[in-house]
Amino acid sequence: MRLVQLFQMFSIQPIGSFDAPELHPYATLRRPVAHEEQGIFVAESEKVVRRLLESKLTVVSAVLSEDWLQKLRPLLEGRPEDFTVYLAEKKFLEGLVGFPMFQGVLAVAKIPPPVSLDEILARNASPKLFVAIDELANAENLGALVRNCVAFGVQALIVGETSSSPYLRRAVRNSMGAIFELPVMEATRLSTTLHDLRASGVRCIAAHPHTDKKILSQADFRGDCCVVFGSEGNGISQAVLESCDEAVAIPMSPAVDSLNVGAAAAVFLYEAARQRGRL
Repeated sequence: MRLVQLFQMFSIQPIGSFDAPELHPYATLRRPVAHEEQGIFVAESEKVVRRLLESKLTVVSAVLSEDWLQKLRPLLEGRPEDFTVYLAEKKFLEGLVGFPMFQGVLAVAKIPPPVSLDEILARNASPKLFVAIDELANAENLGALVRNCVAFGVQALIVGETSSSPYLRRAVRNSMGAIFELPVMEATRLSTTLHDLRASGVRCIAAHPHTDKKILSQADFRGDCCVVFGSEGNGISQAVLESCDEAVAIPMSPAVDSLNVGAAAAVFLYEAARQRGRL
């Protein structure tokens, strides 16, 4: 017991409301812009919070029910920073999030500083594999794309100026915490960043369903490359499309004109991993 107390860096505080200022992030779960402005994000569900506690990101606080406190205690005690674990009844937490199946596990952490283009080029050995997103606003789809990026060995995510943050609560949840393993670069102007990548020898390939020039099996992913994805509705903007080396389509039935971006990312990145001998 003495050793546990020596290394335990977190304190425990029971709560019955989210009125205290330090608890406002939990009371404003539906205000993602406010969280982003504060440089924080909310992790929810047991798997996502568990992966957060296992990561190198900075934990600010957690809200748990008593049973989850006991289950997660070893991970909580292994954290290097001081933070507070707020204990709350599960029914109270269900009322906060608005649905009855909530597991009773929430945490707030700091969004890590974005990396620069020079950093992602210098840190990663060839063949490099990056993903860029343009006009992708749906948080759930963005989270699914992030999960596929980590599954298939993508080394960095480049977020265009018209896309949502991968640290939105729903994006983090849909990524199942995979975002904690993926460096993120925020592009001020994605078309310019793609030009800079090409100047550095990185081939930029647009995942574009409306092209008859090249299909996926004809594309070469063996060298340094960045795959660019857009939204399901508008696809990739013209300026970004023109900044790529080529546009590549997934062949499919004429009855379907496009795939969900998460599904499209899985198909593209699987092919890239296959060509690189990773599968």
